[in-house]
Order: sequence, then structure tokens, then C-alpha cells
Amino acid sequence: MARRLRPVGLDFIDDAPVRLVFAAEASAPPEAVYQALAEEVAGWPAWFAAVTLARPTRGGAGREIRLRGGVRFEETIMAAEPEQRYAYRVDTTNAPGVRALLEEWRLTPNRCGTHVRWTFAADGPTAFRLGLAAARPGLGHSFRTAVRALDRRLTARRGADQ
Repeated sequence: MARRLRPVGLDFIDDAPVRLVFAAEASAPPEAVYQALAEEVAGWPAWFAAVTLARPTRGGAGREIRLRGGVRFEETIMAAEPEQRYAYRVDTTNAPGVRALLEEWRLTPNRCGTHVRWTFAADGPTAFRLGLAAARPGLGHSFRTAVRALDRRLTARRGADQ
């Protein structure tokens, strides 16, 4: 059953009781990575294996996300800064324990493409926090695998456009 989470602002990225931060490099430029994240929401399942459905809602102000295993999120876009940052807050979910959740993707150009940093900021009871700590390696692996898959997809697209 879906339940409403505590609404948080962008400052939660820095203030959350649990902050998991992961980074990866993509050879694609920031504008291509941002486009895939923020403008091609429905394409997420093609490169992020944990995502089975992604669709924009409320005229692009929100998202509906479904993950493998049946977890569902209704989200609000909190920041959409082209080529720099994409952040969203989970408003409702069926995931147990979580009280608040905000995710941020930061994009920084580098000489080889884009440095991608994903911050998973959350709050919940002690058992939830311990569970997230235990899940950290898996979340990191899922993120790095997703960025590699996205980069391959964007590289193939650039090749087809040339």
C-alpha cells in the first residue's frame, strides 16, 4: 500500500540522516546525460536495470517510477538545471520504513565527458537506516552499471547521428 512521505526540500541532500553518494564517469557530454535523465524519462528502463517503468506525470513536474521487486514511487521534480543537476523527491511509495527520500544527479563536465554524482538522501527508523547501510554496495553497483549502460546508449546514438 502506498503511503505519503514527509516532504523535504533540496537542503535535505546535505542534511539527511542517511546520505549515500556515488560517482561514475561517462564519455558523453553533460547535455546528452542531462537529456537522458530529465527529458527522456520514459527511456530509463533501457539503461537502468532496476527500473521497470518510468513516466513523466503532472506535465513533467513529476514522475512515476516502478522498480524490479514491485517498489513504486510517485515523485516531484525538485531541480531541473540543464547540464548540471536533476533532483526529485519521493512523495508516495510502497517501500517499507522510508520516511523521506530525495535523489540528486549532479553533472560536471570533465576533459573526457561527464562526471556523474548520484546522492541518495533518506530518513527512516533505525532498522531502515541499517538496511540502507547494508544495501550501499548494491546501490553503488546498480548506479555504476546504469551509468555505463547509459553511456553506451548515448555513444551509439552519437555514432548513428554522424
